[in-house]
Amino acid sequence: MADVRLTYDKAADAAYVYLIEPQSRVKSARMYPCDPVDADAVINLDFDEHGRLIGIEVLAASSKLPEYLLQSAERLDTEGA
Repeated sequence: MADVRLTYDKAADAAYVYLIEPQSRVKSARMYPCDPVDADAVINLDFDEHGRLIGIEVLAASSKLPEYLLQSAERLDTEGA
């Protein structure tokens, strides 16, 4: 099973799921916002220049992602550092 990198900023309540190799320097070429009404949140999908999904941004992450996942995430805020 592949490892997936997850970062979380508790102050912003924002998480990012990286779907690329950790050492990769791929940049987002296009962002697709999911419908916030249907998702009941702000979730953005990032794609590279070839149309491959490279990451998922989740705002209001504490209400959308399991607590165990957020606790194991790489923390970007000072509280978790």
